[in-house]
Parts: sequence; structure tokens; C-alpha cells
Amino acid sequence: MRSHARRLALPLAFLSFLVPTCPALSAGPAGPGLPDTPAGRRVAAFFEAYRDGGEERLAAFFSGAVGPDALKERPAAERGRRLAAMKRELGEVTVRRADARTPDQVVVVTEGPEKRLDKWTFSFGPPPETHLLGIGIDDADASDLAGPPPPMTEAEALAAIAKAVAEAAAADRFSGVVLLARGERTLLHRAVGLASREHGVANRPDTKFNLGSINKLFTKIAIGQLVERGRLSLDDTIGRHLPDYPNPDAAAKVTIRQLLDMQSGIGDFFGPEFDATPKDRLRKNADYLPHFARKPLLFEPGTDRRYSNGGYVVLGEIVAKASGRDYHDYVRENVYARAGMTGTDSYDADALVPNLAEGYTRRGDGGKPGGERRRNVYSRPARGSAAGGGYSTAPDLLRFAAALLGDRLLSPAFTEWILTRTEPAAGRPLGDRRRGGLGAAGGAPGINAALEIDRETGLVLVVLANDDPPAAEGIAKQIRRLLEAIRP
Repeated sequence: MRSHARRLALPLAFLSFLVPTCPALSAGPAGPGLPDTPAGRRVAAFFEAYRDGGEERLAAFFSGAVGPDALKERPAAERGRRLAAMKRELGEVTVRRADARTPDQVVVVTEGPEKRLDKWTFSFGPPPETHLLGIGIDDADASDLAGPPPPMTEAEALAAIAKAVAEAAAADRFSGVVLLARGERTLLHRAVGLASREHGVANRPDTKFNLGSINKLFTKIAIGQLVERGRLSLDDTIGRHLPDYPNPDAAAKVTIRQLLDMQSGIGDFFGPEFDATPKDRLRKNADYLPHFARKPLLFEPGTDRRYSNGGYVVLGEIVAKASGRDYHDYVRENVYARAGMTGTDSYDADALVPNLAEGYTRRGDGGKPGGERRRNVYSRPARGSAAGGGYSTAPDLLRFAAALLGDRLLSPAFTEWILTRTEPAAGRPLGDRRRGGLGAAGGAPGINAALEIDRETGLVLVVLANDDPPAAEGIAKQIRRLLEAIRP
């Protein structure tokens, strides 16, 4: 599905590195307000490297800044390439605000092209090393420039969250379900709005919603399972498993790892051809291939990063070939069933599915917002793909989180791969299993969903909406902001 996820919904370990000491920053090229502390100086060094460096400069920075164990896990050259690719996505940025929430966390709001705001959360290890453990990047808005909300208790935060959900529903900005849990304890579970506007059917706490691109997470888990079983390797090329792939250049060069990391150069299936295709013809994962597979690569594999739904369709076909099962059947049997997700599947658009929310969009021709609300039947494929478009419920996604964190979907080493991007290797310890997590989101006309798992706090947040983005993501952002204000 078209992605409306957080701009870089990355596990915190995506850019795990250490930063050398440098003078504290005040107002100037890098920005105002970074604290004169070990963590603040490390953040300042990060933005100096980001502002000044290409791949070689960044690789040199990482080679001198990253500890030897971390460099074995991910070499400096790879770190430099990844950060350079991230910079190409985000553009140049200026620090607008910085807050040291705790000694081991610094939150920075930056302004980029077209006055876009982003929030960077830097997490650190204990002193004296104060190693930078990771970076989370999220969309921001003007409220983030005002600083964090005042401290509150968990009860006060939950009351504020319930109020925000009710107000968004009353203003017709949100129709869907919100579920917030800590471990096995559900803190809040609300359903608002209508699953069927034409029939006046209300959303229920267990209503099925279209997940958009969150399905990519299930595809990645399927790949991990097959790697564990020896059916494939992350270094395998497309051609090893799909010898008849229509683009010989991509088949010979692109690896499974590059497909997963959006570094394949394979483009998207969205475009004029997709828009002109009757959506009832898209019922199998392979039905999406003709919309992109023969086209030239957008860049040399591994040299850049570009969001690619097409790449995940290819991964779905690799899952099918390596497992001997249809992609949808494999995921149903090996992910959903193992997690106890009884209300989750990729349903045909014309199937009679109980308790399923219809999608509603205000987007007219060309995808522009505005106008009256209509059902999204003409923009939604007849069935989703390995890139997105399946359905689930909030309770099922909570069960999924429990199964993932409990190593019931993957071995502990491959669970860490999902939660921290640390690839398993012989003899490599698992590291601190209290840290890590993920954020995933997806959206398209009449579809928006967000799933967040934080292993350190034990919090799981699910927001599902049957309306245009950012209906769910906007609520999720409000909730995150209120959760950050909780103090013992």
C-alpha cells in the first residue's frame, strides 16, 4: 500500500554508534539548545557529521566513533552509506529545539526542506562512555517546538488520551480503534466512529481494519523464518529463487537483504498503469509484478535507499518459492496462527467478512484531499500483497506483539534482528534484550494504521482507522507525546 508511515520508522538500533566528544552547541549552523553534557556533545557531533559529510566523510567518522564490537556488527562503511541515504531522504536540517529528558535521552526537533519538522530521539548508555545506542526519527509539528507536556501520572495521561480520542471522533477526524497495553495489562481500549457509514454500523474494539504497509513486517518475519530453516540466505539474489524474474539485471544483482532494507533500486507498483488497472485483477501477490518488474533499476543496488512496495512484492514471491506455499497461505499458517491472530488475513474485497470496517476517503482525482467522503472501492486492490493491504484487529496486533517479544515467531537471535536490526551471527551474544522495539505504519485512501512496540517500557500501541491518513498516525503521535510526560 502507499506508505504514510512515520518518515523513518526505524528500530532504535538502525544507526547504533558512538560519537566523539565536541564542544557544546549554542545558536549557530547546527542549531540552538543542545545541552553541555556528554550526551549533548555527542548529539552535536552527530549533526556536525550529518551536515558536513558524504559517504566517505561519514564512514571515517564512524570508524573513529564506533566501538570495535559494534563495528564487527555493522562496519563503518555501511553506516556511512545508510546515514547518507537517510540524509538524501530528509535533506539538510537545522536544530530548532533540544531537550534532555533524562541523562540517557536527548530529544531534538529539526526543520528541513519546506519547513518540515522532524523529532529525533537519541538514546545513550551509562557514563562514562555514554555510548549512543540508537536514534528514532518521527514526524513533528509546532507543538513539539513548545517542548514536552508538563509531567503527569499514568492515570492522568490515560485520561488525557481518552479525551483526545473522543475529541478527534467528535470532530470527525478519527474513526477507528485505539489500544494501549503494558505487557499483559490493557491500559486503554476504545472504539469510536462507524465501520459502515451507509448502514450506521459502529466500530467495535475487535473490528477488522486494513493495515496498509504494516503487512511488510509479517513478510520480513516470514523471510527470517525461512533463513532460520536454511531455505534461503539474506545474501541470496532474486535470481537464485526466481530464475524467471523479468529483469535480468535485478535478478543477478539484488539481494534479499537489499529488498528488506529498501536498497534494491526496484521501483514501486503505483503509477499510471496501476491506476488504470481494474482492481479486481489484483488478487494474488504475483499479480502486482507486471506493474514494475520489467522496469530498469532506479539506482545500483546498495548505493541508495528508496521506499519500494515493489521490493516487498518480490520478497513475497521469494517466500512462496522457498516455502512451496502461496505467500498468503504461508503467512496465515506461520505468523498469524502461531501468534493466535484469528481475526487477521488478506481478504478479497468482494468477500463477505463479518465485522470488517469499510474504508472512506475524501481524496478526489489525483489523490488530493478535499471533497465529500466516499468508499475507497476504486483505489483498493481486490486483495493485498506482501507489501500491504491485509486486515487485522487491535487485539490481534497485541497478540502479535506478545508472540514476537516471547520468541514464538522466531528464534531469540532473529527476534533481535526484527527489534534491533542486529543480524544473527555464530558466536555473537544477543546483547541487552530489554532494549529495542519497532514502529510501523501504513496508509492509503481510506486506510491508516500504526503499531508501536517498546520493549524497554513494555508498551504496545495500536491505532487503526478507516479514514485517510493521518487519522491513525495523528492520534498515535498525540498518545506518544502524552506517554512521554509520565513521571513516577
